[in-house]
Amino acid sequence: MKHLRHLVLLVLASVIVVGAATPASAHRNDESYLYLDVGDDSLSGRVEMPYPDLRAVFGLEIDGTADQLLAEFEANLPMLQTYADDNSRIGADGVVWPMRFDGVELLFDEGSDANGLGYVVLPFTVDLAAPSVPQVLEVTFTAFLEEIPDRNNITLVANDWKRGVFEEETNELLIHTVDAPSGDIDLGDASQWNNFRASIDLGVDHIRTGPDHVFFILALLLPAVLILVAGRWEPSPSFGYSLLRIVLVATMFTIAHSITFTLAGLDYLPLPPSKLTESVIALSIMLAALHNLRPILGHREWILAFTFGLFHGMGFAGLVEDLDINRSTQLVSLLGRNVGIEIAQLVIIFVTFPLLFLLRRTRAYMPLFTLVSLALAAVSAVWIVERVFELDLKINRAVDEALQWPRAFWVMLALTAAAAVYHQVEQRRGRLLPVGRRDTDADVADDADDGPDPDAETDVEPALQR
Repeated sequence: MKHLRHLVLLVLASVIVVGAATPASAHRNDESYLYLDVGDDSLSGRVEMPYPDLRAVFGLEIDGTADQLLAEFEANLPMLQTYADDNSRIGADGVVWPMRFDGVELLFDEGSDANGLGYVVLPFTVDLAAPSVPQVLEVTFTAFLEEIPDRNNITLVANDWKRGVFEEETNELLIHTVDAPSGDIDLGDASQWNNFRASIDLGVDHIRTGPDHVFFILALLLPAVLILVAGRWEPSPSFGYSLLRIVLVATMFTIAHSITFTLAGLDYLPLPPSKLTESVIALSIMLAALHNLRPILGHREWILAFTFGLFHGMGFAGLVEDLDINRSTQLVSLLGRNVGIEIAQLVIIFVTFPLLFLLRRTRAYMPLFTLVSLALAAVSAVWIVERVFELDLKINRAVDEALQWPRAFWVMLALTAAAAVYHQVEQRRGRLLPVGRRDTDADVADDADDGPDPDAETDVEPALQR
């Protein structure tokens, strides 16, 4: 039963990581928001105003598709920008800095009916009167406070790399009311530790919300519990050997994507067009999945992992493009994101590997292996078409739904529990398949809980293709 204890430990480690995840908050649609993005020597942000208030105060219709809403907002953009500018003031030490508004966006890229909810977004840049952003900011934000009774607004810092704040949606730093429209925001001391810790969270989140990276890892995981014997896949002889194989593959993937991610993040490596990078990432999934069905590289899946890991790293590099931070802050952020990506990658392995290992000697595994490999190849083929020809074939919505977090995690745990029961039933009935043998490992015993296997082959061709 030794390897079952190992499986339990892997799953428990994943539960701990998942348990640390925190949910994001939603907008209330009866407040306006002022978000700040703090750089080393720059300050920018956005004003977000709700549709109901815009209808009530300006008489806008805000009714139609997303394109129609944008057209209406663009037609009224000078009025909206002037109103936002008149009701937003940012400065320090009694000096108010000019704000330059540029463009308009929708918070949610979807349409609305005449009573629908949503937010218009007005990005801005602040003209600082100082060489760097001071620690204490003086902020006034009065949008709709006078026009609509009992209204309040909120100012938040969305991004502040030096203090470890990234895409913050929950930390309400300042609440504005008609009686208290102004206040001070103390950004606090800069901390590279906070930067590093928050960057880890971003790295984890990028894998969690990146199905193409998840699918690539899954395609490489599927054969890790098998071994090639005379050109055929057979169950791996041991837990340790299987885990060693996937660790090697994951390590090569890590080394490769860390190289390109870091070089691109430090501006030493020019990135190809994102269309090309994302298409090659989709191609990597297809080739890894098809290699499962025709393993021309033998057990050297690490070659695929390393080669395409270079392109995955370029995809990760999109996380740090155009960061307005100095080199030391950037290095800490890159390191933290790399660590976060590895943590998420390990969670995928820890969650998936026990399920695959338990099933490997059952009659269900090879049909499942083939079916999942074909499905991964098919999905990646659709992605390639979408990314090359810039189409939307609606595959992402289905994939995102299937991988919704943390639901997908708990589904995998439930499947692992079911696989453990199925494995035990098949063992008691004497229907477990014999494990494959390598000539260098002829003395490797079967797993302890599988029991002796009189049908195991002892004289086969070398399984490890070199």
